[in-house]
Amino acid sequence: MDERDIVRGALQATGIVKKGLQLKIGAIAAVVFVVALLLMGMLFPGGPAQGATCEDTGPGTADAAPVSSSSSGQASGTLHQQQIGYAKTIDSVAQKYKLPGRATLIALMTAMQESTLQNLDHGDQDSVGLFQQRPSKGWGTKQQITDPKTGPAFAATSFFEGRGGNPGLVDIKNWQTLPLGTAAQRVQKSAHPELYAGHESAMRSLAHEAGIDVDRPGSTTGASTGSSSDSAASAAPVTSQNNDCPANTPAGSANGTAGASSGTFTDGKATWTLHNPRTVDQAIKWAEAHAGANSTASWYQRCLAFTANVYGWSFSGVNYAIDHYKVVPASMRHDGDRHPPPGALMYWDTGHRAGHIAVYLGNGKIASNDILRPGYIDVVDAGLIESKWGAKYVGWTPPYFPKAG
Repeated sequence: MDERDIVRGALQATGIVKKGLQLKIGAIAAVVFVVALLLMGMLFPGGPAQGATCEDTGPGTADAAPVSSSSSGQASGTLHQQQIGYAKTIDSVAQKYKLPGRATLIALMTAMQESTLQNLDHGDQDSVGLFQQRPSKGWGTKQQITDPKTGPAFAATSFFEGRGGNPGLVDIKNWQTLPLGTAAQRVQKSAHPELYAGHESAMRSLAHEAGIDVDRPGSTTGASTGSSSDSAASAAPVTSQNNDCPANTPAGSANGTAGASSGTFTDGKATWTLHNPRTVDQAIKWAEAHAGANSTASWYQRCLAFTANVYGWSFSGVNYAIDHYKVVPASMRHDGDRHPPPGALMYWDTGHRAGHIAVYLGNGKIASNDILRPGYIDVVDAGLIESKWGAKYVGWTPPYFPKAG
């Protein structure tokens, strides 16, 4: 729909089918109002500064309003129901070529990033379908890619096996041991390669709901070599949670395993014993040492993963930053309190499903991803989360990770 469509709709809505000066004036006023809204949108677009979804996992897949299948080749049902259906189709193609569940997971992560797991009939330039494949680049015709009945399977086959001179997943060397997001990027060649990895846990959850086993074994070369299982498939995969993350070996530990208590933590009234791999002092020093000029670009939308790494854990064990606040015992939560001790975990509601979490360093400073540079960690004023992203402060907790590992 373009501006002309909206104006025409406004004209129809005002009922300009009758005569009379009063009706005409009212109709014109309505049109002027709609056009003014359009101009405001064009002249004052929303800025790029917004709270990242900041998951250990990736965007959620909550239900949306029912979507009609009449105009764009979409399946019927809620957005979530459609995603379940398309996920099953993708996995059926993977199983047809006897590919392991890891191939399905990579495909789901890719489709979630490219189309929100939707069979779109539009996209950037001529990109269409679940994987936003371009007919002009040899991925098939628009009809083949988006056909409501056969398009999703056609597109999934192309993603796995390649088409029109474009390599598929099985053509990527060592795809089965590459980080999941890296493998997706090798096929997609996206301008934003860092975005695929963040969808891992959400897609694992979606796959589980769809009855898909993303850990099943299989052939890593698909149809080209039959159904034999490659020994390389058993190699330890790299997940999005440790993809390019800095080494998280606790200070003073040779093997990086948790063990000794990291000491106590107090708010001045209550005291808690913690069992993180790093003490509070060690964690703060680690966070500061991995921020600013020393930060890698691997932290886009991964605030919860970062805070877990700060305290020496490989992963948090919780899907969303805001959910971590809820798994911490109520006696440890400090709702709305703006006087956290150094080392505390601070939480914000960003208006997105996942929210934001950061480590408080003291003196009003936090170590946070994305706030100054997407993907990087920087030490900033805690208030910047609210002033720049428009987020709502929730509260703080001790650095307690009941589900981490």
